This record gives sequence, structure tokens and C-alpha cells, in this order.
Amino acid sequence: MKPLLLGFLLLFLTITGEIGGGMTAEADDRILLGAVEEVILLPWGVKLPARIDTGAATSSLDARDLTIRDKTAEFTLPKEYGGLAISLPIVKWKTVKSAGTISQRPVVDIEMCIGPHRIRTRVNLNDRSNVKYPLILGRNTIKRRFIIDCNTSFCSPPSCPGVTPK
Repeated sequence: MKPLLLGFLLLFLTITGEIGGGMTAEADDRILLGAVEEVILLPWGVKLPARIDTGAATSSLDARDLTIRDKTAEFTLPKEYGGLAISLPIVKWKTVKSAGTISQRPVVDIEMCIGPHRIRTRVNLNDRSNVKYPLILGRNTIKRRFIIDCNTSFCSPPSCPGVTPK
């Protein structure tokens, strides 16, 4: 009787992910992202490269000519990505520590297509003209949905149903 009970226990632990590498059904559903991926900002259809940064708590979008009016952030995207003027309500302010500086940044909700996922997430707005990528995807956006492989890039092109870049 004991070997049968032990066999059921091992089967249960394997199925629940307690042994066997910790893989669960949820992990199998996650999409692989590389260090850099193309994303599409919605509803505008703007396609741009995003650096996947597991060290960043929140995502950050390049916002040029940023002005704040009441509780609204008005900015333009970089010219190489269409220079589109965007106006979004500010949902909160975030203190960000980066490269030895501390700044207060407005945070907005934005929707984007990453791989096959249409995701609504929060991004802080900042002029990123002095860095390579116009968008950083931080943990708030990528957790529980993706597996990151920093040895590759551009492995999950945006493929959300009904979404095409302009």
C-alpha cells in the first residue's frame, strides 16, 4: 500500500509543479521575448522597438516636448516613429531613480500589442532622446505573461488580431 501512496504523491507533485523543474501550465502559456522586441502602440498603430528590462520596475516611454495641462500629459513621439502628438490623462506621479538622478515623472495608461498579447499598462513619460530605445518594458508590463531570453531579440513580432502598424 505504501508504494502506491508514494506513487500518487510523486504524480501529484509533478503535475502541480513542485518537482520536475517547477514548470506549470501557466509557464507553458507564456510568450518568449528577447532583449529587444517590436511593439505597436494602440490605438495609433505606431510600431517601435522596446528594450525589455527586468531590472526596471515600471515601463517608460519617450515623450518629447512634454507639457502638463491640468491632469493631462501632452507630448509627441520621436520623429523617427511618426512624431505623433498624444494627449493622455495622468493617473499618478512616480519618483524615478536613474543613473544617479531622481526625477518626478507623470504616469499614464497606454495600450500596446506585444507578441500576440494586447496589453493595457502604465508607463512613465520621459524624454529618452539620449538613449537608444524609445520604450522600456519593465516588470509591471512583462510579469506573468512572458519569459525573457536575453540572448536573443525580435523573436515575438506584434501579432494581435485586428492590429496593423501604420
